[in-house]
Amino acid sequence: MNDAGDTDQAYPPEPGTTAYLLQEMQLFGHRPYEDEPDPRPLPDARIAGGAVADMFDALTACLADTRIEPDLEDLLWHLVNLFHRAGDRVERALDDNEQLQRRLQREQDGSEIRSVELERAIREGISLIERRDAMEFFREAAAEQFRIHLRKAWAPRTGSRAMHRTLTASLIDSRDFLDARLREKAAALLPAGTRIAFTGGSDCDPAAIWDALDKAKARYNDMILLHGATPTGAERAAACWAENRGTAQVAFRPDWNRHGKAAPFKRNDRLLEALPVGVIVFAGTGIQDNLADKAAKMGIPLWDFRNKGR
Repeated sequence: MNDAGDTDQAYPPEPGTTAYLLQEMQLFGHRPYEDEPDPRPLPDARIAGGAVADMFDALTACLADTRIEPDLEDLLWHLVNLFHRAGDRVERALDDNEQLQRRLQREQDGSEIRSVELERAIREGISLIERRDAMEFFREAAAEQFRIHLRKAWAPRTGSRAMHRTLTASLIDSRDFLDARLREKAAALLPAGTRIAFTGGSDCDPAAIWDALDKAKARYNDMILLHGATPTGAERAAACWAENRGTAQVAFRPDWNRHGKAAPFKRNDRLLEALPVGVIVFAGTGIQDNLADKAAKMGIPLWDFRNKGR
């Protein structure tokens, strides 16, 4: 018969939770839980920009002058889109955090537990904003490399390419946090400034377009370019100009699924509803003429280049 000492020796005591925690920290270091803000620093901007440039340089050098070169543009586009979609995922997490904060606000009963939960949600929200802004930095750095290598502006195939301002850590009150987030969204999607609309057809003179836009920019330093987001021709040249000059641009894409053949004309209506102070019109089709006629009826000044060079 085994005595108590033999039993203890055969079945040693299980290590406790503290021992497991210490072992994890020794092996992997401190890692925050999923519902906790991450205390680790953000990537260094200089190092991050260099890493993005290295990605594009390496991929271009590998595929140029090979059978895969026709796929290079699509691959580089998706490399930018990788950071764009990552920012969207963080943005959705930020939306969930916003709803959590609103729920916790309603459930506040003066207890310490509820107060701590709300404070944790606020810290997590600020951390998410910093992560989202970091992803937008990566996306903009990658978009610049896309422009350098392919000599054309990068644009998402759907949705907006918005830039948000970083929320400072001084906003510690939940209501201030949520109000600032609403203002931030509006500012990113409808930036403040002087709105100038642009339209043109598929046949264009890029030099003339850039010259006209430069003159408009010289007159309105805070200019925001509104255009129809056509992937080729004059509006593509205008988008490239905005990218090169660092000018904010708002793309009004036609909704073909909803409006069918009338989509470009419905798009013209939405563009003019943004109330630009002027419209730059280059030669094109009836779509450009429609926008010019509607703008004239609304009393919006036209900078008409349709008959230049004919």
